[in-house]
Amino acid sequence: MNLREAVRITVASSAAVVLLGGCSATEPSRPTASSSTSAATTVVPHPADLAKERATAAYLGMWHDMADAAVTSDWQSPKLAQNATADALSRISRGLYADHFNGLVSKGHPVNHPTVESVEPAAAPTTVNLVDCGDDSQWLKYRADTGQPANDGPAGRRHINAMVKKAVDGSWKVVDFAIQDVGTC
Repeated sequence: MNLREAVRITVASSAAVVLLGGCSATEPSRPTASSSTSAATTVVPHPADLAKERATAAYLGMWHDMADAAVTSDWQSPKLAQNATADALSRISRGLYADHFNGLVSKGHPVNHPTVESVEPAAAPTTVNLVDCGDDSQWLKYRADTGQPANDGPAGRRHINAMVKKAVDGSWKVVDFAIQDVGTC
């Protein structure tokens, strides 16, 4: 096939569709930089990058699910197990149960900006450790019966460590987290 014939190749990938064309009838038949053919490449994400992305999504999902359940202090919400398990799920459920028992609910959402501290093992990750400086100043507790603010201590920015693990089904879930006092970050 010569360069004067129009060639259209469509390569489908998640990122792009690449169209390659031949030269027009008025162009010379020698290849130029603009008419040379190039092969489409598919970039396969590194396993560590996928692990970081999925672990971070699980961590943020855990906080979102917790805030949603805290509106009614629903310690039995099935959403809680979507992104948390083991000690993390137990800690969340116990905290929400205590709020329910004490007649407290929460309004608002925490603000989180996690960063990846480590990925282990790098070649086929199963554990991602995250650090965060979470801010709970817009996620406050109120008395369920009166709607009045509860005096449950200071709110603000807190250092958080979290461990996220890959489950047998391939999903990523927070297995443990530790929250420090206000002002630790």
